[in-house]
Amino acid sequence: MAKPPLRQPPDLAKTLISNAHSPEFAWRFFKFLFDKQDPTPPPLLSVSVITRILSLSRMLPQLQHLRQLLSRLPPDFAVPALSTVITQMAAITTDPTSDPSILDAALSAFQSLRSDFPGSQPPHRAYTYLLRALLRHGRPEPIPAIYSDMLRSGFFPDTTTLNLLMSALADFGRVDDARQLLEKMSVKGLSPNSFTYGLLARAYCRSGCTAHAFELLDDMERHGCRPNRVIYNTLLSGFCRENKVNEAEKVWDMMCSDGFSPDIVTFNSRITMLCRGGKLLEASKIFIDMQLEEGLPLPNHVTLNIMLDGFCKAGDLAKAEKIVGLMKKLGLLRTLESYSIWVYGLLRKGRLCESQIVLKEMTDDGIAPNLHMYNILIDGLCKAGMFMDARVLMDTMRNNGIIPDKVSYNTLLNGYCSKGRVSLTYEVLNEMQRNGCFPTAYTYNILLKSLWKEGRASEAELLLKKMNEKGHRPDTITCNIMIDGLCKTGKLDKAMKIAGGMWDHGAAALGDLENVVLGLVDGCYGDKCHPDVVTYSTLIDGLLKAGKFDEAKKKFVEMMDNGIVPDRVIYDTFIDGFAKHGKVSAAHQVLIEMEINGCDPSVRSYNSLMWGLASKGKVMEIHSLINNMKNGKLLPDAFSYNCLIKSLCEGGKVMEAASVFDEMLGRGIIPNIMSFKILLKAFCDIQDFEAAEKVSELAHNFCYQKKVLHQLMFEKFCAAGRFVDAQNLLEMLMRSGCTLEGFSYTSLIKGLCEANKLDDTQLTLKKLVDRGYVFDPAAFMPLIDALGKEGNKQEADKLAETMMDMAARYEDLNENIGTAVRPVRSNILQNARGKENKLSTSDWQSLLLRDDGGLIVLKLLKRVRKGWGQGTITSFLAEKNDNLDNWVDVG
Repeated sequence: MAKPPLRQPPDLAKTLISNAHSPEFAWRFFKFLFDKQDPTPPPLLSVSVITRILSLSRMLPQLQHLRQLLSRLPPDFAVPALSTVITQMAAITTDPTSDPSILDAALSAFQSLRSDFPGSQPPHRAYTYLLRALLRHGRPEPIPAIYSDMLRSGFFPDTTTLNLLMSALADFGRVDDARQLLEKMSVKGLSPNSFTYGLLARAYCRSGCTAHAFELLDDMERHGCRPNRVIYNTLLSGFCRENKVNEAEKVWDMMCSDGFSPDIVTFNSRITMLCRGGKLLEASKIFIDMQLEEGLPLPNHVTLNIMLDGFCKAGDLAKAEKIVGLMKKLGLLRTLESYSIWVYGLLRKGRLCESQIVLKEMTDDGIAPNLHMYNILIDGLCKAGMFMDARVLMDTMRNNGIIPDKVSYNTLLNGYCSKGRVSLTYEVLNEMQRNGCFPTAYTYNILLKSLWKEGRASEAELLLKKMNEKGHRPDTITCNIMIDGLCKTGKLDKAMKIAGGMWDHGAAALGDLENVVLGLVDGCYGDKCHPDVVTYSTLIDGLLKAGKFDEAKKKFVEMMDNGIVPDRVIYDTFIDGFAKHGKVSAAHQVLIEMEINGCDPSVRSYNSLMWGLASKGKVMEIHSLINNMKNGKLLPDAFSYNCLIKSLCEGGKVMEAASVFDEMLGRGIIPNIMSFKILLKAFCDIQDFEAAEKVSELAHNFCYQKKVLHQLMFEKFCAAGRFVDAQNLLEMLMRSGCTLEGFSYTSLIKGLCEANKLDDTQLTLKKLVDRGYVFDPAAFMPLIDALGKEGNKQEADKLAETMMDMAARYEDLNENIGTAVRPVRSNILQNARGKENKLSTSDWQSLLLRDDGGLIVLKLLKRVRKGWGQGTITSFLAEKNDNLDNWVDVG
């Protein structure tokens, strides 16, 4: 193709440039000269200038007219002129802030050039600029056609353009295509640079394949391309997200050995990994070092958000509050993200009032809550049962111009259902519909799950029918909810029939339920609703609990035959089911097969097996499993050690159990209340109360449920006849303000009387009465009898009067128990629940039936009201509304 002459001098281009401030005049001047010219085209420089002027001024009709004028020229002149127009428009639109309509004009001009002048060959830069512009504007659709046309024209993109293409492929999740593009670069003789590898590494990391990204380092070395800090940070962040600590540490070491000092991104990635792994102490140390040590990057708002999120999720609000204070001091508490983390942390700990104060502070700072944050607050209020506050908050949302969405309403519905208040969902469902936010399958699934949880099977089936009638097609989740409900109500055969029918009929298999006729037999969407791993997990769990082990195994084989890969939950279900039925060997075999099949056991997997071993006293086997956990990089938890400690204690090896307890503490594993209870009981059983008391004292540093241990110590003191010790413990608890509910104080009183410690007995009873405890009046009788036998009638009569006052209060308590139980004094109420302390006909009625002719009984009979001691505690269960017709028709 002959090149057109570039006419000089460029007076026309200079004139156009000088009039660029008046694009209309520049266009008229160019058009006037073009119309007056002979068939020889204007200089390409002037075409480029006028195109730029018109493009920047967004004069689309004039650009279209320019294309028409140039198209009338002979092909040898029209093609380069039109190519210049395309190149110039595309170059301008490589700026993402440019007008996208100019890009459309460039694409239209390109298509016209290729169709009007077959065989024409636009310049390489035209393709390059078009591809870049499309990528910058996020327009991937035309790229394949332009890229293919470019290759057919004999052009191959340069490294910069290919990097842009790779970036687009990475953003669209097409990692394999991006890798192929890298390989083509090598074939074409282009050298990938660090930016190329960085893009591909980022794509791999985003798709959760950081190990593949790490392999790129070897490829870089082969091409003589040195990794930079960005690539190392990308790899470190990827491994941190995947919680691969060892790999992350390896990248850290490689980065340092390559001479790259870690920057703020590196430190933030490392802190994120530690926080997600629950290693807040280590994360805090790095955070403090960043603030104090020279040469380290100072924490930024991202660092502070990471630490705030870590402390909030760990429930350590004291430290979280310090981070918030630091953020305020540095002026960094200025984003919606920071406030959302803090508010959610407060809600997780039930500090609702504080969360609402923070919300107000945030609004006062000019940061408007978004829909997501309001939904977080609604969720927190619902979990706390504060439904009225949640409804008020939804009104506040509307007043602030934010309309509640399906998530808002579903959260409210889920809150009602989780608290067993299904009947109150009618109002919410109606409100959803009034506001144009119609219930979805997810909404109905919430309600179905709640109905099954409350055992309201017939209503669940009725709702399922209504759900289908309203066009909300059941999905796999719906089927799983129904199957789970049937399994838990003992209808395993029906559950298995539905699960089997799902393979052929999808959700239509639910039509097998009694009293339910689903219009799903046409199978129009049945093939989209097949059993999944949750379906089989539910069935297997039900079968194992019913002791149907062979059928559970058959379901496992069936699942595998249908291409469903078993997950950790299914293996754990087998281990737990076998262990609880005493089939420890079978459970152990499942654990081995689990590892062989590439499914890493969890702590729960080991704990379930250890529980079964502990029930059989298999100490050595538990020891072996704990060692296996350590070798497999799993950290045994308190439950793991509890199994071992329990087995040792039951085998009489209490001191060895104490050594294991010390080992647990040494490894930084925090004991729970059961750990202390097992050890304390064991020391008491061997009469080593001194050691038991030390265990109890140690428990105060770790546990909040101290009363359980105190109660156990009290019972053991009484059982061992150490009534003085039991009395001292009881009085210590009274002084500290602890409630004595559940304590067998009548055993203590009887024991003290039998030991002839009447003064101590009187003192204990007096303290109980003075502190406002209400308890079974029969507790007075051992002391009254003992005083009577000693001839101390005056004290016996006085104590009898006190007993009658207690009887009156005891009767009042019995009468009011169905409405509200309130403390008598100092917010303390003793509603005795031990076998000797129940509101029953045992002790108090026996006392009334006594007739020894003595003064005490005569006084009692004079003041006894009819029915004393014969009442029973009324039920606290809320009345259920079994009529759901008022809401199943909604939506």
